[in-house]
Amino acid sequence: MSEKEKVLDLDSINSPKEGTIGSNESQEDGIRWGVFIPGILFMGVAVILGIFNSNLLSSIATNFFNWSLDNFGWLYQLASILAFIIVLVITFSKFGNIRFGGKDAKPKYSFMTWFAMALTGGIATGIVNWGVNEPLIYFGNVYGELNQLGIEPNTSGAAIFSIARCFYNWTFIPYAIYSVAGLAVAYNYFNKKEKLTVTATLKPLFGERITKGVLAEVIDTLCMLAITLGLASGLGTGLALVASGLELTYGIPKTLIVWLAIGGLTTIIFTGASYLGIDKGIKVLATWNSKIFYILLIILFFTGPMVYILRISTAGMAEWLHNFWRWGLDPIDIGGAALTRSWTLFDWSVWIAYAPLMGLFLAMISYGRTIREFMIINWIMPSIFGLIWFSIWGGTAINWQLTGKIDLINTLQTHGAVAGLWQFLNNFPFKMGVVIIPIIMITLIISFATAADAMTTTIASMCMKNIAIGEEPPALQKILWGLIIGSISIIMAAFGGGEQGVEGVKALAAAGGFAVLFIFILQLISIIKMFFIDKIEE
Repeated sequence: MSEKEKVLDLDSINSPKEGTIGSNESQEDGIRWGVFIPGILFMGVAVILGIFNSNLLSSIATNFFNWSLDNFGWLYQLASILAFIIVLVITFSKFGNIRFGGKDAKPKYSFMTWFAMALTGGIATGIVNWGVNEPLIYFGNVYGELNQLGIEPNTSGAAIFSIARCFYNWTFIPYAIYSVAGLAVAYNYFNKKEKLTVTATLKPLFGERITKGVLAEVIDTLCMLAITLGLASGLGTGLALVASGLELTYGIPKTLIVWLAIGGLTTIIFTGASYLGIDKGIKVLATWNSKIFYILLIILFFTGPMVYILRISTAGMAEWLHNFWRWGLDPIDIGGAALTRSWTLFDWSVWIAYAPLMGLFLAMISYGRTIREFMIINWIMPSIFGLIWFSIWGGTAINWQLTGKIDLINTLQTHGAVAGLWQFLNNFPFKMGVVIIPIIMITLIISFATAADAMTTTIASMCMKNIAIGEEPPALQKILWGLIIGSISIIMAAFGGGEQGVEGVKALAAAGGFAVLFIFILQLISIIKMFFIDKIEE
């Protein structure tokens, strides 16, 4: 094994090597056809079908969404709980002292810069969108989420449940999914000197054969499809959110031209950003994004219903902890399809779809850190941030609804599941919404670009043979995958909205999650073997 394979050159990851961008004959000759052809055919057919028969594509995606979560919801729940337990045990055990790269390895990024990249690279547009909309949807029983629970909507009991459920869906369980995938990659690469790939994390179970031949191509194809569908889902939700904001705030109707304009602009931004390395791209975007998040939290906390926020968040934590295992082991039968399938299991499918390749990104920026530090940054701190975010944004929104300041539930019922945010922002104290709304729109686009630029490059890299760590794949590959992701996102956002306005893109996410669910479960088993059975590599 060469020295380049043994030690991660962070500088080479952060800045593309000269001569690797654009057409490169050796790279073009080295296309992994077993990954590229199935992936491009599947996504190409989806795009073509969407252009000529968007209703059929939406119907297929929705039916698959229902089938996969109805039949495998129990497996999603068990995998998520297992990921949580593994992360919990490893973080607070002797394994937490292991340093990625060995005892003498030095980290490149400061603690807060590292946290900013991990936080904003993972949540993308999600937490901004659902921080207001999701608790209000539960609170008002907008799509029947409370029907099977016997909770009366628009009551204090519904308010406590709404905050508690958001705590569950957006904190320690989902971030454990990302963290465990990142742990597997980082430990394998930095300490066991394996390649920086998803298949390398499965070597403890299957040996060297898992990294070669047809099996490796199948695994990489599934992971590639999962992240492609996951990115398309994330972009589609972001497009729906921005389009609803333009309509509700500025009176610009959601026409096809608007969808194409927003989608085209966002696609250009994140495809172009994939040319930049971590230092020039993600690091800068993440730092600014995180600062905007912090400022918005401070403004709303000190100008909003502070006492109510503190009370509802405390009661919400009690409800969340009281029901932790009940919600975590619900295959749909306890909470019902409208709640468990359409929200919690949908969330798990999104996080699992992103997990293998998100794990590669989290690993790349963790060199020189201990496993415990890695878990603090990627699991504990983002989860605490989620608790604070939903307490302040969700608590304020519910308080305004209860006191009659604004009717956000009517907005959600009339304009779809992502519309409540804009009316909420329009009612910020001191008419700050005039300034905040355009900032939020820009932040949403930047947030998605932060998450998507590294992933687009990773997708393209997976289609190439023997591409060195830190080298850029050919420009044509990145542009091609960027256009595919953008196209299917626009199609599903514009034509597959359904009752909630985002049903088509939610269906995409479920497809992506299912494509990689079984690989993720094998990663969990592999981690158990690496840390609790095999010899530990310091």
